[in-house]
Parts: sequence; structure tokens; C-alpha cells
Amino acid sequence: MSGPERIAKRLARAGLCSRRDAERWIEAGRVKVDGEVLTSPAFNVTDQSAIEVDGKPLPQADRARLWRYHKPPSEMVTARDPEGRRTIFDSLPKGMPRVVTVGRLDFMSEGLLLLTNDGGLARRLELPANGWTRRYRARVHGTVDEARLAALAKGVTIEGIRYGAIEASMDRQQRSNAWLDIALAEGKNREVRRVLAHLDLPVVRLIRVAFGPFHLGELERAHVDEIPAQAMDSLLGVKRPPRKEGWARPKPRPANKGGRH
Repeated sequence: MSGPERIAKRLARAGLCSRRDAERWIEAGRVKVDGEVLTSPAFNVTDQSAIEVDGKPLPQADRARLWRYHKPPSEMVTARDPEGRRTIFDSLPKGMPRVVTVGRLDFMSEGLLLLTNDGGLARRLELPANGWTRRYRARVHGTVDEARLAALAKGVTIEGIRYGAIEASMDRQQRSNAWLDIALAEGKNREVRRVLAHLDLPVVRLIRVAFGPFHLGELERAHVDEIPAQAMDSLLGVKRPPRKEGWARPKPRPANKGGRH
């Protein structure tokens, strides 16, 4: 660390939590610096600061690392669920370091989820200012009105919430169902489902296939793999990656029973 930094950022860099969660931990009195319990996240620390969380010394920050995870449906993107439902952390390998998610996918959505050991990096990658496009495949019930679908490029307001431009096109109509290709930059909570429901096209299945330059590719359901360090180094300084370029897909793995979409 080259100089002083906010305590919440330091906790996030250590991979314990997101910066926002760190602020909540501080307000709850769970964090000490040099033996004193912090009461506000407005506090700077240095390399010489002795930091404790829940009475345990803060681990040294590892280099920023990033993983792809193929989230299956029926998994919560949370550390724990009050209703006892399965979470993504139940599926991650036991040897994984502590990670946080880059954004979320809802319970029944599936596909690409990025994980990182650096909470500050997670926040940076989530920001709409990065211009990173989220791409989805959506199976919907109903007959598609392609003109209404194309109009989403101008944005839409639903129940007082403004959604930005969405690129949406129909891949194919199959009787009472259709497959759509969706691309958006904002990623508001349940945005795709809410916008398509507004068009009388309830979502039957939703798969995220890309997040910025990262692609789901052939990664099998419930599998995780790490993005190479050299790819990380080249991407960290990129604000708006070229739309058609991305990190190369890994070689397909042997078929795994139950690993189909």
C-alpha cells in the first residue's frame, strides 16, 4: 500500500467483504485499529496499522484475483439465506479463498457470475460508468412484438423506475415461447424480468452469457475457473473494452452428467 487509505477499502482489499459491508461492520463495532474500536468508516489506515475484525488480525491483502462461476438456477447469491436455500458458496471448491460477487443474479437466473477476492475491485467492475455490457439469453412465454422489443433501445419507465437503453432482439419463436438476446449496461435489480414482463413476455429461463469482456463459454454448470493473471493485468486499466473482443474461452472440459443448461 503506497499511502493512507480508508479502512473500508482496506477491509475490502483483504477480501473479507465489500466496501459497503465493511462500513456496516464498522458501525456495528466489529473493527478495531491499534486496539481501539472504530465507530465510523471515516478513518484512514496505513501499512503500520494493526487492524482486527471480530478480534482476529486482518489477513494480508492478496493480489486482486477474479474467477468465473457458472451459477445454476435455484442458488442464492448471498453468504447465507434465512430460508435455508442453497447459496453459490455451498458449491464453490473448499480451497477457494474468501470471495465476493461482482453484481448478482437472482435465485432462478443462471449463467456467468464473476467472483473476486478484492471487494474494491468488485465495486469498480459493477459501476455502470465502466460501460461493460451484460448479455443474456432469455426464454419467454408469449408472442413477441418485435417493434416493441426494438423500442427498448430508447429506454423505458415502469412503475416510476427508469430503465436505460436495452438492446433486445428475437432469436426464434417456438409456438408459445421465444428465445431473445438481451444486452444492457445498467443491470438494475431484476431488470430483464421486469422489462420483459412489461411487454407481456414473462421470463421462463434467463441465462447471463457475458459480463463485459468475460464470457460464459463452455464453462459447465456449478463449475468455477480463475481468469489468468495476465488477462487481469490487461483488463484492470481498461474502461470500455471493445464490444466484440473478450478473454479467450478455456478449452471445453469432459462432459459432466447434470452439467447441461
